[in-house]
Amino acid sequence: MPQLLTVRLKRPDGRPIRIWVPVLPVVLVFSPVVVLAVLVAAVVCLVYRVSVVRALGAGWGVVSALPGTRVDVEQGRTAVLVTIR
Repeated sequence: MPQLLTVRLKRPDGRPIRIWVPVLPVVLVFSPVVVLAVLVAAVVCLVYRVSVVRALGAGWGVVSALPGTRVDVEQGRTAVLVTIR
């Protein structure tokens, strides 16, 4: 599971802003929404006759593969870099 999300914004004037977001506290704060999303996903799986266990396993596989992901977006002199550790 990812532990830290780092967001770096490079503004047009050249000064960067760096924000560190710990993932676990954010997940704990949004846990009611996460539980609701899992329940909705389970109902959707049942409607479309997809194995709930396999679908949740695939979702967990995607989440656990996120560490090491890096996303760079540049537009002109503004840039955003998101790194998941």
